[in-house]
Amino acid sequence: MEEQIVNRVAKSPLVTIDLEDFYHHGDRISYDMAQNLFQGLILREKDFRAFVKEHDWTQYQDKNVHIISTADAIIPTWAYMLLVAQLEGYAHMVVEGSADLLEFALFKKAFESLDLENYRDRPVVVKGCGDLPITHSIYAELTRLLKPVVKSIMYGEPCSTVPVYKKARRAKI
Repeated sequence: MEEQIVNRVAKSPLVTIDLEDFYHHGDRISYDMAQNLFQGLILREKDFRAFVKEHDWTQYQDKNVHIISTADAIIPTWAYMLLVAQLEGYAHMVVEGSADLLEFALFKKAFESLDLENYRDRPVVVKGCGDLPITHSIYAELTRLLKPVVKSIMYGEPCSTVPVYKKARRAKI
């Protein structure tokens, strides 16, 4: 009598989420406010407004832009607001801050399409290994979204997981 090999992982109710499926593949670029500073020290409003008016913003079409300043200078808040106002309509995504913050914003936007009801009361495995740079904050955000609806959250691969969260069982009355 020959034993049949059964793939228990394939037959389990586990749902696997691969964060790479949510990755936005558009270009990521940095816009450094330091290029707009007079003598590397101050932002002159008149000069900056002229730059904003004359600059070719089409070069940012469909790109993901994070605005930074590598200069040790105080840049007024309105200057960042003005840049974002100009980039909106061209860039796919604009944030003020680091490249990691840009990635977080891109994933957060992608998570808006996640139908959490598909995961209700189900065990979920968040795939751990991949080829793309995915920060801890993105895994944390996904966990925050899933926890209220899932039965459990695990990290890794379906054949080898690390438990992260398990919903408490309700006491029977």
